[in-house]
Amino acid sequence: MKLIIKILLTAIAVIILANVLPGVGVDNYLTAIIVAVVLGLLNLIVKPILVIFTLPVTIITLGLFLLIINAIIILIADALISGFSVSNIWWALLFSLLLSVLQSIFESLVSTD
Repeated sequence: MKLIIKILLTAIAVIILANVLPGVGVDNYLTAIIVAVVLGLLNLIVKPILVIFTLPVTIITLGLFLLIINAIIILIADALISGFSVSNIWWALLFSLLLSVLQSIFESLVSTD
């Protein structure tokens, strides 16, 4: 149940950011849910591989290169999903930062025990 709630909250965050950021677009709510699922899978499978391959650069930049890896994950999702579009890497970087912030806010609101 927690996984479904997390996917739905991420989809809501994607819709909010697509409406706020002019360089990001999403066609409909179903596409936003697909984006949330694909981002989750990419973060689970592709991101660890990219982190391992770019470990020296990540260490040299004191971890800031992880922001670029997050933007690359967003651009991969853009390439995989037809109803989701991101203009360039700068919009992907801003989208990934704001998506993380919104996910943290939503997580803190939902997990009030």
